[in-house]
Amino acid sequence: MSVLTDDRPAPPRAPVISPAPLVPPADFGPTDRLEGWTATAGVTALAAVTRFMNLGSPTDAGTPIFDEKHYAPQAWQLLHNFGVEDNPGFGLVVHPPLGKQLIALGEALFGYTGLGWRLTGAVFGVILVALVVRIVRRISRSTLVGAMAGLLVVADGVSFVSARTALLDVFMTVFVVAAFGALMVDRDEVRARLHTAWLQGRVAETPWGPRLGVRWWRFGAGVLLGLACATKWSGLYFVAGFGLMTLALDVAARRAYRVPRPWLGVLRRDAGPAVYVLGVIPVALYLLSYAPWFASETAVGRYQAGQEIGVREHWWQPPDALRSLWHYTYKAFHFHSELTNAAGNHHPWESKPWTWPMSLRPVLYAIDNEGVPGCGPASCVKAVMLVGTPALWWVAVPVLGYALWRSVVRRDWRYAVVLVGYLAGWLPWFANIDRQMYFFYAVVMAPFLTMAIALILGDIAFKRGAGPERRTLGILAVCCYLALAITNFAWLFPILTGIPISPNTWNLQMWLPSWR
Repeated sequence: MSVLTDDRPAPPRAPVISPAPLVPPADFGPTDRLEGWTATAGVTALAAVTRFMNLGSPTDAGTPIFDEKHYAPQAWQLLHNFGVEDNPGFGLVVHPPLGKQLIALGEALFGYTGLGWRLTGAVFGVILVALVVRIVRRISRSTLVGAMAGLLVVADGVSFVSARTALLDVFMTVFVVAAFGALMVDRDEVRARLHTAWLQGRVAETPWGPRLGVRWWRFGAGVLLGLACATKWSGLYFVAGFGLMTLALDVAARRAYRVPRPWLGVLRRDAGPAVYVLGVIPVALYLLSYAPWFASETAVGRYQAGQEIGVREHWWQPPDALRSLWHYTYKAFHFHSELTNAAGNHHPWESKPWTWPMSLRPVLYAIDNEGVPGCGPASCVKAVMLVGTPALWWVAVPVLGYALWRSVVRRDWRYAVVLVGYLAGWLPWFANIDRQMYFFYAVVMAPFLTMAIALILGDIAFKRGAGPERRTLGILAVCCYLALAITNFAWLFPILTGIPISPNTWNLQMWLPSWR
């Protein structure tokens, strides 16, 4: 019996391709807790040394310098008047009270001295460094990259000077960055909850996915944004920016876990709570910061109703106290909006927002070049200038361009969220470019710039799939850049702190004509 066989060759086997994972891996944050907190403590300690060193100097013959002249005396009055500002003669009362209340805490400990009115700002400056380390560690999943980000903040002239002067921007910056960090933790928690729902088979029970429960970290972000707005109104820009950002992160999370209708899911499950947490809660915190104002009989603008505006006449109108606050707020807003160049308001150190990314026009806070001893027959120069470390700020344009490319082309969420923070602090100022503006408005942009730089340094040093030689070169390049930034900061240190230097050294410090 013969067996018929087919002599034709068998067709080639199709290559076996492993399917892509259905959902993202269970990665909800870094796990090296001990190393993370050790690095955070080390970098924060370095920040404390630099921020508190000779903090009480310089002063203007014992009085505040630059715009400290507004906030230090206002804080002193808050301290001795049960939290109430009732004397506009101390200066322009055109900002919410929280920042001045915080300045008053330092004055309560050390009196009306340079150390007193600057103490709380320095504490917040140290907290800012710790926050940046923790945030970048979380979004990069690398303690080393987080530590590099913290070192960059330590070596940033803008973050350094703002922490050592009694202005409001450092307080708002810390609240904004803390809110940003809370939303990053919220992102990881949302994905952890969706992962649990996926394992339990609950993701596709409805087209819009599962409910995610109470999101306490996002609630905390709302509280922090309220504190930012209670410090400066520009905190509102971050309420809008972060609100859109957290909803976009929710859409991405629901899509990643195969929710059938992710956009509908966000609208039905997440948008309402987000509006409450990032809208209602900040308003409540803002009003709460005015509690002493409401309780006072003599606070500035307390009884606008009945004087400059009518009293309440109908039940549906807000109480007179709220109407007075609204009118007082309107007057402060009118002051800011009318402070324009066209109206004849000019300042030798004002600048426009297109100069801020590269720190092209800094702000001279104080200078003394007459009779300062230590330089022979010529007088030394003592100055405090708010200027960004060039090694950081002069690379801002390519850094932002790369971050935008990674966000749009590579869909890299890490760069996208950092870019949202940076742009929320920058773009709104273009709405009225005739307004008198200063570089210290860019203080809140500084930590997001350092975050973006740190992410790029991490990509250079720890590129996936790189060979030993490529990795070694990357690490060497990163070390050289960090050394350059630190050296650059050390070179500028005298004009950041008011250390006396010779006129020749002062001229060498002025790297650009626009710095003069």
